[in-house]
Amino acid sequence: MSTSVWEFILSLLNIVFLDLILAGDNAIVIGLAARNLAADTQKNAVLLGTAGAVTLRIIATILVVWLLKVPWLLLAGGFLLMIIAYKLLTDQNNEADIKAEGNLWSAVRTIIIADAAMGLDNVIAVAGAAKHNITLVVLGLLISVPIVVWGSTLFIKLINKFPWIIYIGSAVLGFTASSMIAEEERIEPFFEQYPILRYLFIAAVIAGILAAGLHKRHSGHNKTPTGGIVS
Repeated sequence: MSTSVWEFILSLLNIVFLDLILAGDNAIVIGLAARNLAADTQKNAVLLGTAGAVTLRIIATILVVWLLKVPWLLLAGGFLLMIIAYKLLTDQNNEADIKAEGNLWSAVRTIIIADAAMGLDNVIAVAGAAKHNITLVVLGLLISVPIVVWGSTLFIKLINKFPWIIYIGSAVLGFTASSMIAEEERIEPFFEQYPILRYLFIAAVIAGILAAGLHKRHSGHNKTPTGGIVS
């Protein structure tokens, strides 16, 4: 198998993994919005809501992929993704404030709107990992979003049982963010001239995100109830 094919496969797996790591809240939204519906109607709401959410997510990600070609936006997107990677480690209580709907189309509308509102991190991460390849965007989302819908409970339990998955996800986000910054058109020539600095920069970003996240989590656990718990 050629190097380019392997690179495509690895990039696709990276996109699927990032979307799964960041999609816990989106899975909760789907369950909450449809929980008051009859069983058959629930299935239709999930299917239609997911189809709408996937379509909207693909369009939004393709737009972001295009926007990241604008000068300096790749740099800005990289810094924003670094913040998202940090928040992934420190935000432990992301409760979805979504009301259950009583009819099919209300539930479908709620799922699509809520997914769009909560999906900014997913869109930026996928756009950065795709490296301007629209095929990767579409395939990655088509694979990962259905997994979130039908395997959401299992995946959330998996993360709760093995917390280190979150750290891997945050590290992958850090890698994607630092790679985006290093590939900014006005910065890339410098890293091409000094490739060792590129690797050191990527390693420093990943280490910095993990260290900051661990420090925040550790300080939050050590807070007394009277002082308030940082989440």
